[in-house]
Amino acid sequence: MLDVCGISKVKVEVHSFIMGDVEDPDLYVAAPIYDWQQTDLGKWCMEHGTDLVYHISADPNTFGYRVTITGEFDPKYESFFILKKG
Repeated sequence: MLDVCGISKVKVEVHSFIMGDVEDPDLYVAAPIYDWQQTDLGKWCMEHGTDLVYHISADPNTFGYRVTITGEFDPKYESFFILKKG
């Protein structure tokens, strides 16, 4: 994907977690996402990533939901993210 300056961005899955079967997943997803944002990796992603969004999908293994957070990074930050995440 190209940004305004013509520099390519890379879409990266920065975090994911499983959530149980709840009545309103969009409501219950807020606390785990906030907790992740307070970690060192979450703060770094919020600072260097763009277009961070969360996706909720059904998880047939747990009969709950899988929440995935993705973001776009410059290629140099993607490499650093991979090293930082481990």
